[in-house]
Amino acid sequence: MYHPNPIRHLRLITLAVLLAALGASVPARADGIAIQNGEKIAFLGDSITAAGWGSPSGYVRLVIAGLGTNGVQAVPVPAGISGHTSKDMLARIDRDVLSKKPDWMTLSCGVNDVWHGVNGVALDQYKINITSIVDQAQAAHIKVVILTSTMIGEEPDNDNNKKLADYNDFLRSLAKDKACPLADLNADMQADLKAALDPNAPVHLKPGRVLTADGVHMNPHGDEMMASGILKALGLNDDQLKKARDQWEQIPDGWRLHFEVRTPGKKVLAVQKAVSIGQYGVIEALAAKDNKTVSELLQGPFDDDVKALLKPTGDYETLDAIFDAHQERDVQSKLQTKFEQRITDLLATK
Repeated sequence: MYHPNPIRHLRLITLAVLLAALGASVPARADGIAIQNGEKIAFLGDSITAAGWGSPSGYVRLVIAGLGTNGVQAVPVPAGISGHTSKDMLARIDRDVLSKKPDWMTLSCGVNDVWHGVNGVALDQYKINITSIVDQAQAAHIKVVILTSTMIGEEPDNDNNKKLADYNDFLRSLAKDKACPLADLNADMQADLKAALDPNAPVHLKPGRVLTADGVHMNPHGDEMMASGILKALGLNDDQLKKARDQWEQIPDGWRLHFEVRTPGKKVLAVQKAVSIGQYGVIEALAAKDNKTVSELLQGPFDDDVKALLKPTGDYETLDAIFDAHQERDVQSKLQTKFEQRITDLLATK
């Protein structure tokens, strides 16, 4: 049974800024896609970009896969480093981007400049740093796609996001001034959050972790949001984006489900399973029917499985006794089997 991903369909209605609106003069293929077969794309950024390459469902990998699904074989140049600000990226642009001679560069920078507070970068210096990065890339004949910074916490009106707004306004202005394609990911993210948290939405999600794993770094839904915005900036139309998203849903380890219980002795009993983005969407929709998150849907039954190990129904006086008896491997195997069967049963639900 097909269950649409509750976030991905929100991408069909966005505030995306098209290349033509920016006056960008980037040659496009006959199908409207700006990037050509075999061209290299450098992805300059911070930990969000590093994870965008490191995770099977990270946004960098989704961009490359989305282009490939639409007949464009692009070569990625990952250039994300955790914790980096505009100052750091400016210092390493030659080493990590210019020396690689890419045809394109996406620029994702701003979260740490704001989030790091006194150790971040003030707006005036940020403007200087970002402008220099873009100028150096363009002087090397690299086409730059500017990304507005995603949110710092999934609360639009918190202090960090209020401060970040000025940084993003500058990025929008710079994209226009430098004739760069713009992926307005901050606007996309806010629109997706508003739609997902609407009580009348088909799948109503709970606030806090809709698009992120921790409020800042993307979960697979957030990575889809980012990749969709970048691909749209590269000229993909709605049909091409749908083709990309359909392919993304099949990524076998797009989501990693992990649940654990810690014993009083700080030992861990855990289960985990990788599922595709599409399969996660099925489980998420089932959880939402009961007004639960996926974690709430699956953690409770796992807790019950662990409790069943204890007397009077189980064989052990305490959870630590499992480890004292060196039976943790056997117990873990049995818990894992039950967990995998539970996932199988959920995915088979009609």
